[in-house]
Amino acid sequence: MHSFHYSQGQLFCENVSLQGLAQKHGTPLYVYSKGTITSHFTRLDAALGELDHLICYAVKANSNLAVLSTIAKLGGGFDIVSAGELYRVIKAGGQAGKCTFAGVGKTRDEIVYALEQGVYCINAESEAELRYINQVAGEIGKKAPVAVRVNPNVDAKTHAKITTGKSENKFGIDFDRIGEVYARIASEMPNLEIRGLQMHIGSQLTSVDPYVEAVKKVTPLVEEMKAKYDLQFFSIGGGIGINYRQSLDSGSADWWQANGELHPLTIEVYASAVVPLLKPLGLRILCEPGRFMVGNAGVLLTQVLYEKRGGAKTFKIVDAGMNDLIRPTLYEGWHQIVPLTQPTTAETEVVDVVGPICETGDYLAQNREIPLVKEGDYIAAMSAGAYGFTMASNYNTRPMPAEILVDGDAAHIVRERQTLDDVLKGEHVV
Repeated sequence: MHSFHYSQGQLFCENVSLQGLAQKHGTPLYVYSKGTITSHFTRLDAALGELDHLICYAVKANSNLAVLSTIAKLGGGFDIVSAGELYRVIKAGGQAGKCTFAGVGKTRDEIVYALEQGVYCINAESEAELRYINQVAGEIGKKAPVAVRVNPNVDAKTHAKITTGKSENKFGIDFDRIGEVYARIASEMPNLEIRGLQMHIGSQLTSVDPYVEAVKKVTPLVEEMKAKYDLQFFSIGGGIGINYRQSLDSGSADWWQANGELHPLTIEVYASAVVPLLKPLGLRILCEPGRFMVGNAGVLLTQVLYEKRGGAKTFKIVDAGMNDLIRPTLYEGWHQIVPLTQPTTAETEVVDVVGPICETGDYLAQNREIPLVKEGDYIAAMSAGAYGFTMASNYNTRPMPAEILVDGDAAHIVRERQTLDDVLKGEHVV
């Protein structure tokens, strides 16, 4: 479902006016659609229906408790990368027994907490980490369920900062060393239980080809490890891309068909390609989507403060900065910029949409053709539900935005806007 649409001249999220939310709660303001999150989960769940599977939502994409609770109630598991994310999952009503714990630098406290809470699996990314997990598990009298993350050396052909499956990336163990690593776990690490094998080749993939290449390459290895060590699961990671150039023409428009452009990877294409390759394994398949689940479910609302016209450029200065949404600066991420009041003419102008942060890199869009907007108008940065708030900061001592979850006609405050006292909490003058 497409949950953002114009109605009676105003941009809506489901049945709630975004203009009304901006005026009531102030800006910057994150707004999420519960219906979109639910639709994306159920759509993926159905597409994987021929497999024994578990969808483990990647918490790092959007970790708001209300988002996690929504996914937990749908039966989802979680892909976590810190003890803090596990704590969030539990607070939101999720089950530790449906969590996989990833990441290259787990600390002793995190390993202990994960084992005490009973996570489904710890995905190890180096032999040194495996030996340390074995040591910690032995010291606390636990048996640690583990999987090794294989690096298949497959080029996901995505942004350099979000690729993870190449041999030069820090993630995983080289493909040709996996067999010997599993053998050493079995013979030298008595406090570990081999539970599965995991891979993840990158984020924002817009073609099924890298998935097919990686699955075909790793599947024989999975079969070998299953025969030797009785694996329970194979995790194929996440990374399904979304369309950042979505259509707002119709409330029923498909997210994946926008502006007549070649659209990103659809769930149907993804499933039709990988399910036949995975089904013969006879294993539980774990899938770890993050951006796909929440990216197009959220927007960042901001108000135009000033217009600055110069000889080279026109700037629209807004009250949201790179501390609120860093993707354009960090990843050259592209977010559609739309006014909350529907344009009445086709007239546009080329502008930079910039924030108040004292950095040249503080922008939401550069050299972008957008509808005419003036001082005081509200605009939305679309597709900001993933890696928006979770990467936000208090840079320039700016309070974090509020977050709203829309469910049909209802809009719930799921995170209050920070106050300056909140920002300073815990600091002391000496």
